Amino acid sequence: MSDTDHLAGFTPRVFSGIQPSGNLHLGNYLGALKRFVETQEQGIETVYCMVDMHAITVWQDPARLARATRELCAGFIAAGIDPERSILFNQSQVAEHAQLAWIFNCVARMGWMKRMTQWKDKAGKNQEEASLGLFAYPALMAADILAYHATHVPVGEDQKQHLELTRDIAAKFNHDYGVDFFPLTEPVIEGAATRVMSLRDGSKKMSKSDVSDMSRINMTDDADAIAQKIRKARTDPHPLPSDHAGLEERPEARNLVNIYAGLADMEVEQVLAEYGGKQFSEFKPALAELAVEQLAPISAEMARLMEAPDEIDAILARGAERARAIAAPILKRTYEIVGMVGA
Repeated sequence: MSDTDHLAGFTPRVFSGIQPSGNLHLGNYLGALKRFVETQEQGIETVYCMVDMHAITVWQDPARLARATRELCAGFIAAGIDPERSILFNQSQVAEHAQLAWIFNCVARMGWMKRMTQWKDKAGKNQEEASLGLFAYPALMAADILAYHATHVPVGEDQKQHLELTRDIAAKFNHDYGVDFFPLTEPVIEGAATRVMSLRDGSKKMSKSDVSDMSRINMTDDADAIAQKIRKARTDPHPLPSDHAGLEERPEARNLVNIYAGLADMEVEQVLAEYGGKQFSEFKPALAELAVEQLAPISAEMARLMEAPDEIDAILARGAERARAIAAPILKRTYEIVGMVGA
C-alpha cells in the first residue's frame, strides 16, 4: 500500500464487503477471500463485512438470504479470516451504516448517481421499476467504508467507480463543512492473476449464474468434484507457452495458468518456466492436485460451520459489537459537524 499525504493522521485500516448472494466459487476465493487473508497477515487493522443491506436492493428470498449470509461468513473463516484478528460481521447489525448513508444521500448529487455504470447495467431500461435502494447503493457503499475511516479498500474493476464516488462524497462533505474529517480512501486494485474466468469459456468471468456447474469450482465442492472440473476444463490443442506473451490469444490456457499461479502463490512467469512446452495432459493433473490440496480443506470447514449456525451467529454478533465500537464515535462526530442537536 502506498504512502499518501492525504491519509496522514488516519489509522491505517482496510475495509471490504461482499454481498451474500450464495454459491461462493473459486473466483470469489482468489479474487477476494485469499487476498483478505493476506492483508490480515500484514498486521493492518481489517474490517470485513457481509453487505446484506446491499443485497436487498434487488428482491431476495428471506430464507436464502439468511443462509447465504451464514455461508459467506463460513467462507471467510474457512479461507483463513480469524474473527479475533479481523472484524467480521454482517452490515445490517451495525445501524451506523444506514445512519451515515442518509447523511451521504444528502451530500451526493443525483447526477453522480445517474452516471454509475452498475446502475445503468442493473436497472437497464426499467429504471422506473428499480428500487430507490439500487439507485442510492453507492451512498451506502460510501457509508460502509467511511463509517470506519477506512484508508484502503480492495476493489475489482467493477467497483472502482463506486470507490471514486466514495472519495467524491468524502471530499464534498469535508469541503461543505470546512473540516478534514473523512479520509479520501485509496483503492487497492486486484491483479490480473486474480481474475478467474469460466472453465468452459475463458472470455467470461467465472459466475454463479452460469447455467453450467462445470464452468466454476464452487467453494462447497468436494475433492472429487474439484478434480473432475479441472480435468474437463476447456483447453486448446497446443502445448503451454514458455512466456506470458504466448498466452495472449489463448484465453482458456491463460485462465488455467492464472488459477495455478493464484493457488500456488506464484507469478505466471514462474508457472510457465515449470510447465512451458508441456501438454495439458500433464498440466491439468498437476493443477487438479494443487486445487484439491488448497480448496478441499476449505470446503470441509465450510460444511462443518454450516452445520453450526449458532456458532456463526455468535461470531457475527461479536464482530458487529466490535464494528460499532469504531463506527459509533465516527457517526456521533459526523452528526455534530452537520449540526444535529443531541448527537
